[in-house]
Amino acid sequence: MTLVLHGVPGSPYLRKPVLTAEEKGAPYTIRAMGFGENKSPEYLALHPFGKIPFMEHDGFQLYEAQAIIRYIDAAFDGPALTPADPKAMARMSQVLNIIDWYVMPSLSGGIGFNRIVAPIFQMPVNEAAVAAAVPLARTCLRALEDILGRNRYFAGDQLSLADLAAVCHLDLVQQSPEGAELIAGSPLLAWLDRMAERPSVQKTAMRKMMGLEAAA
Repeated sequence: MTLVLHGVPGSPYLRKPVLTAEEKGAPYTIRAMGFGENKSPEYLALHPFGKIPFMEHDGFQLYEAQAIIRYIDAAFDGPALTPADPKAMARMSQVLNIIDWYVMPSLSGGIGFNRIVAPIFQMPVNEAAVAAAVPLARTCLRALEDILGRNRYFAGDQLSLADLAAVCHLDLVQQSPEGAELIAGSPLLAWLDRMAERPSVQKTAMRKMMGLEAAA
């Protein structure tokens, strides 16, 4: 059965399950939503917290991005995206939480939204929010550098859900002045280059999902 993924195209939180489905070779369709539609009574009946994404699959409904990507990995054939080794699995989970709790409000919400997304929609830039996000953003990048170390991917030598979640938030870092300065010379840049070579990452780029660039 085909996955149905509800969300706003261009959001990193819709991109996560889409990217996971691409890596697994799982069939999916996107039920595109507009800004604010997640607060409609119809959607709140599906997701009481009014966030995205929301998933339907063969009569099963699920919300929360981490739960959804873990479900897709377990429910479909294709390369395993969760390490079997307990320590590597724990490292993957650690990165997933760092992305949601610390990267999202700083690099994505504070800097990325204001510097990259807001101008696309001719929205005002909140300079105070950008400035306030920089210290936590710096801490996030240093923490992720430490976790990556000399590994190819965050959980070791194999791609995991941690990498898919992280690239959804980090691949635009260099496109803002603050982000470019923070990540300059970082070992994360080599990891970003590796991720950018993946067809799934190219296909799900923010501007392509928003319809601002043609899909390859």
